Amino acid sequence: MFEEAQLYSPVTQGADGKVEVHLGEDHPGFHDPAYRARRNEIAAGAMAWTEGAPVPRVAYLEAEDGIWATVSRELHVKHEKYACAEYLMAKAALGLPEDRVPQLDEVTARLQPLTGWSYWPAPGLVELREFYGSLGDRVFHSTQYVRHPSEPLYTPEPDVIHEVIGHGNMLASPRFAGLKQAAGEAAQRVETAEALQAIADVFWFTLEFGVVWEGRDLKVYGAGILSSYGEIEEFRQMEIRPLDFAEMASIDYDITKYQPVLYAAASMDELEDRVGTFFREADDDTPARLAAATGATPAR
Repeated sequence: MFEEAQLYSPVTQGADGKVEVHLGEDHPGFHDPAYRARRNEIAAGAMAWTEGAPVPRVAYLEAEDGIWATVSRELHVKHEKYACAEYLMAKAALGLPEDRVPQLDEVTARLQPLTGWSYWPAPGLVELREFYGSLGDRVFHSTQYVRHPSEPLYTPEPDVIHEVIGHGNMLASPRFAGLKQAAGEAAQRVETAEALQAIADVFWFTLEFGVVWEGRDLKVYGAGILSSYGEIEEFRQMEIRPLDFAEMASIDYDITKYQPVLYAAASMDELEDRVGTFFREADDDTPARLAAATGATPAR
């Protein structure tokens, strides 16, 4: 399991209205006042946004567009080599620009005719139930900031590159979009924190860090790997196990490191059937059923 607060630097708003992103001391931008001010500026725009209003546009700097272009160029080659066919078809259908950061409303405009999904701006951490529940309404909460320029091929937290190159391209596939919506509907349905966490854990090991067999070739479909320049080169060296939802919901993992254990679907059909069924059938008794399958005591 993981703590959701690990995913983003906390964002606060003071009594004076000032928005601040609190970077950890080990963050590449911690000692860069210009980067920190930029993060605060972008977060403030997202925090001020209300549903129904136009999504705030970010006037991306030349350096930020350059980071997007660098990552897009490097990942393009790796996607052609390692990404599953379903992702590659979806990526081609979405047709994101590779020379500049797309605006979130632009991503929405491209997704709507394909799968009906929308991107909403997030200043940082989105509470677990809100984030997953929104997927049930075909809404993806996305950050808009770009990673620090000192490490263009690495980010300690999900930035717009992860949110759009990883998840956005997946959402152009009706099959992947359907799985994410099913996860969101499950999150809307359950009431206990334990059941919500089980859904989040299975989501992590499938739609974030999942791999799938295409014949004898192991391919990637998880957004976390597909948006990581380093991890996409290492995934074949990890311990590969078959889909096991009980294990996914009980195994410890650290989101700040490469995942040492990955779960592979035997095919896209198995992925769609088994993962989709898990999300469609998930309820508040799911943690107890999963614990029984492993002989463990369910969390309270």
